[in-house]
Amino acid sequence: MIIRDETPPDVEAIGALTAEAFATMPYSVGSEPAIIARLRAVGALTFSLVAEEDGVIIGHIAFSPVTISREDGAWFGLGPISVAPARQRAGVGSALVRAGLERLRQIGAKGCVLAGDPGYYGRFGFACDPTFTSPGIPHEYFMRLALSPVYAGGTVTYHPAFFG
Repeated sequence: MIIRDETPPDVEAIGALTAEAFATMPYSVGSEPAIIARLRAVGALTFSLVAEEDGVIIGHIAFSPVTISREDGAWFGLGPISVAPARQRAGVGSALVRAGLERLRQIGAKGCVLAGDPGYYGRFGFACDPTFTSPGIPHEYFMRLALSPVYAGGTVTYHPAFFG
């Protein structure tokens, strides 16, 4: 398996993979492929990585800028992240998260936020923090990972592409 930046020929496969990965998730309304497409279309997809094995894309992760009411600087949102159902629980998602966080460090990001399972994302250093909130996301599933020793928190706003 290799992790690499998406390329234009990957776009269709990323959309199909994302739709398949989220099809059975009870919290999904099926909007994830459209979110990625809208972020890409407006130039708000900071970077997009794929996991490829034998020429087939088996995973994808997206990062986009977020704004935080009491923060200045480069904070990003992780997501959506997708892994082919047949490859879930095999380390593909973990490899994508690690590669993405390393890229954030390389570009000087101050931190990253996400909505997800604390049991899963805690292994990468993400933690629930009451100083970070996002409207409509339960606080027990909203997490941050500070990549800078100085941060204040605040209300997180995702790019408008997340909302159609």
